[in-house]
Amino acid sequence: MTRPAAPGSVIVPDWQESAEGKEYLACILRKNRRRVFGLLERPVLPPPVAIDTASYKIFVSGKSGVGKTALVAKLAGLEVPVVHHETTGIQTTVVFWPAKLQASDRVVMFRFEFWDCGESALKKFDHMLPACKDKTDAFLFLFSFTDRASFEDLPGQLARVAGEAPGVVRMVIGSKFDQYMHTDVPERDLTAFRQAWELPLLRVKSVPGRRLADGHTLDGRAGLADMAHVLNSLAEQLWHQDQVAAGLLPTSPEDTPS
Repeated sequence: MTRPAAPGSVIVPDWQESAEGKEYLACILRKNRRRVFGLLERPVLPPPVAIDTASYKIFVSGKSGVGKTALVAKLAGLEVPVVHHETTGIQTTVVFWPAKLQASDRVVMFRFEFWDCGESALKKFDHMLPACKDKTDAFLFLFSFTDRASFEDLPGQLARVAGEAPGVVRMVIGSKFDQYMHTDVPERDLTAFRQAWELPLLRVKSVPGRRLADGHTLDGRAGLADMAHVLNSLAEQLWHQDQVAAGLLPTSPEDTPS
């Protein structure tokens, strides 16, 4: 299995906060609100700044109630449901994210197509999991810091969902990190998990998104800043995996010629 890319080795960190980065972000915003894109839509850039698009399918996996739908909503700049409802069937959401590559100084527009399916539906209908896994480029495995069982379920999910897909990116995200004072998952367990699985492990908060001056509309630019670490990490790991698959990079540091 390919070793994950080191943070900041592929994508320029915090580039989105630069003047150039903000110019590209403007194409996924409208008056500081996030633009919503359908499956066949894409951002429109002025001809002088036209860039290539890299598209990826991402399956979001985790126990019921860990925050899969909420995570995708935050990544897309949508309202997070106040009350938890099990996702019925498969829900797809498209998120665009511009990022600058370290090696070439080139900007690429990443198109992430997130697939989210409720745990009950996966158990009830045999065709759901194969459909979610088919031609998937990355698996996002979620656990909740307030649900010990969801963390202990990770090894089983990794084996069940990603066991037969060696060339697919795997990442782990801990949700409800802002409730860390009430955590059921101590830091020592996270360290042991990282050492055992060697996978990127990120943390996200469950607090409601910041609002614009009207007090109702989500602040799109602030929401992007809150989730930039997840979007950049996804872009980094997926681009790195593509480079390895194309033979442009070694599978692991040990494979690098001396």
